[in-house]
Amino acid sequence: MARTQENASIGIIGMGDMGKMYAQRLSAAGWRVNACDKPDNYEDLQSEFSSQQRIKIFPNGHLVSRVSDFIIYSVEAGVIDRVVAQYGPSTKVGAIVGGQTSCKAPELAAFEKHLPTDVEIVSCHSLHGPKVNPKGQPLVIIQHRASDESVRFVEDVFSSFGSKYVHLSGEAHDRITADTQAVTHAAFLSMGTAWQANNQFPWEISRWVGGIENVKMNITLRIYANKWHVYAGLAILNPAAKKQIRQYAESVTELYKLMIGGHREELKRRVKAAGAAVFRSDTEGQDLLLKDEVLDRFSLGNTPRDQSPPNNHLSLLAIVDCWSKLGIVPYDHMICSTPLFRLWLGVTEYLFRNPDLLEQALDTAIDDSTFRSDDLEFTFAARAWSDCVSFGDFESYRDRFERIQTYFAPRFPEALRLGNEMMKTILEKTADS
Repeated sequence: MARTQENASIGIIGMGDMGKMYAQRLSAAGWRVNACDKPDNYEDLQSEFSSQQRIKIFPNGHLVSRVSDFIIYSVEAGVIDRVVAQYGPSTKVGAIVGGQTSCKAPELAAFEKHLPTDVEIVSCHSLHGPKVNPKGQPLVIIQHRASDESVRFVEDVFSSFGSKYVHLSGEAHDRITADTQAVTHAAFLSMGTAWQANNQFPWEISRWVGGIENVKMNITLRIYANKWHVYAGLAILNPAAKKQIRQYAESVTELYKLMIGGHREELKRRVKAAGAAVFRSDTEGQDLLLKDEVLDRFSLGNTPRDQSPPNNHLSLLAIVDCWSKLGIVPYDHMICSTPLFRLWLGVTEYLFRNPDLLEQALDTAIDDSTFRSDDLEFTFAARAWSDCVSFGDFESYRDRFERIQTYFAPRFPEALRLGNEMMKTILEKTADS
């Protein structure tokens, strides 16, 4: 019998922020949802969802697995193998199973290892956070071990999201996800680390003012307002991400050495060659994704932009240098990009496609020491995050992340509000990309 909304139910194992978002949206669309989290959270979840008749909370994943027709594991990538090993054998005969992790290699390996052979595998990944409206956002669907009919059922389940379906293999997903997220996250994590190391709240300092600076501040705080494992899993478990984060740290270090060594011509040759490789001639006729005057609306501070000194934008120069070294052309992945990536690409493009602004940044890098100590801490931070990822050290990653998270926590509500407005702006600008 064909699965329909009338005779099928959706299971969600893991009721963190994304699990809850899925449960809420699917139940609102008319699906019956069976959900669970860690046994310790059972009573709290029962109370939280007591008024929602289409969502039934179970004590554990065994009970969810045995009665659900499409089961979504919404757990951390670092624990996916253990969780699937525990609950996978209880999966209902003929059910479909998928996962929501940002790194599919360990997820799909866990499914193959622990699920019964009569179970189909159609994985997924919403490329946005739980507080972002999924309408128009990329939703990756991976037909790993399943019939076309089952894939159509999964598409039907998610149709209420209004997302753009992107069909990929697990391997292609991980490579593209690394291309569009790994370096972006590393840049913002390093910024927050540098500001905390210098005991700075940058919006209170006049040298961080203006559209590009607003992006740096708002998105750094947006990342640190999230949960550490959202970024750790992608960075540590995805081999492509490890390589890219290492290259970003190398690009930051090498460019910083050129700056402090006064190597003006070598710095300009390297940066402009990288820009030519990434922002190819066939993109010159495109409108900019973002403009400074648009982003000026989203400031955490009160200082006028014309009162701030020029910035060498080391973080932006390094990301283009990194993309160039790795042969990444960001426009190739716009269909599978996150809002953060589009924001970061937008401000990077703004700098590199404005020759006067780029020239000013490069001259500032050699002639102006205003940001020299900040750039030193940023370089240290980029290398430290890269080492943490290379060593595969989840606990060290968590400790570093949460220490900085605590430092910035008082400004999260305002940053998230402004960040959501920025996301809306960039999505409107890139809706047809």
